Amino acid sequence: MPPAPTEPATSTGPAAATAARRLTRPAPLRTHTFGDYRVTHLPDGLVQLRPTGWFPGLTAADTAAFPDHLDADGCLVGAIGGLLVEYRDRALLIDTGYGPRRLTADRTHPALGTLEGGGLLASLTEAGLAPGGIDTIAFTHLHDDHVGWAFLGTDRGPLFSSASFVLSTAEWRGGGAGQVPPALHERVRPAADGTEVFPGVTLRESPGHTGGHAGYVLAVGAEDGAAGADGGADGGGERVDRLVVAGDVLHSPLQVAHPEWPVFFDADAATAVRTRTAFLRDAATAGTLVYAGHFADVLFGRVRADRDTGGHTWEPLA
Repeated sequence: MPPAPTEPATSTGPAAATAARRLTRPAPLRTHTFGDYRVTHLPDGLVQLRPTGWFPGLTAADTAAFPDHLDADGCLVGAIGGLLVEYRDRALLIDTGYGPRRLTADRTHPALGTLEGGGLLASLTEAGLAPGGIDTIAFTHLHDDHVGWAFLGTDRGPLFSSASFVLSTAEWRGGGAGQVPPALHERVRPAADGTEVFPGVTLRESPGHTGGHAGYVLAVGAEDGAAGADGGADGGGERVDRLVVAGDVLHSPLQVAHPEWPVFFDADAATAVRTRTAFLRDAATAGTLVYAGHFADVLFGRVRADRDTGGHTWEPLA
């Protein structure tokens, strides 16, 4: 049984109320600019996570420690979407949401509630791009809520007509070839750990959720050798050297303080815990911003070392 969650600090007032609402709703389109890079969360939908199913071993009594994270159905809210990275005349999309479909709670897994997508194309339009303007799609892994739009077609051919598909070599060899339509195999670029897959963006293996799960690291200003860029308002007033994409190493802000909690859908629970713990330690490095795509409406933020507990806390961007 995982250790019981610690009681979070509480505050009152309008700012606190707004922060609480952000924990129980999926994020809208959110954009940040760092030097020559513009990064945008493209919302597609949401998934409800039942805490005692998603985190095996937690009890209903344990959830009393985090009521501010629970929606009206008693579920954690997971955002679903993708991260658009624009650099000069190029565009990368990391993950593509769940796609144009919806499953009600009675049709999903007992660890889940409602699971729905459908908004990503409208989000892409709002960001000023069409699907044909994406030249690279990179996957953290090949679960349904990350590949939903990627392989869809139109009467004129593939929806993402110009995109190559990047994923880790381990994910491709571990069954990925069977999940990508054969007609699109020639577009797939399996990549090893440390490979630059887009200008300034490097694949970083992070196994556990799947055997070939990968995150991505955007080094701000890396092309010209600069150490980093002034984040200004977009960086919360702090210097930003890199943006790290967590993928499904993390699903909820609660895991930042509790990386040891097992996740029902992690393929290898022990490896996932080790990966999560190492990820948080690295993410707490100065100059690091994190994109945790399932973190409700607090998906851009920083991991802070907690000197009192020896663990970490999540500090979302305002």
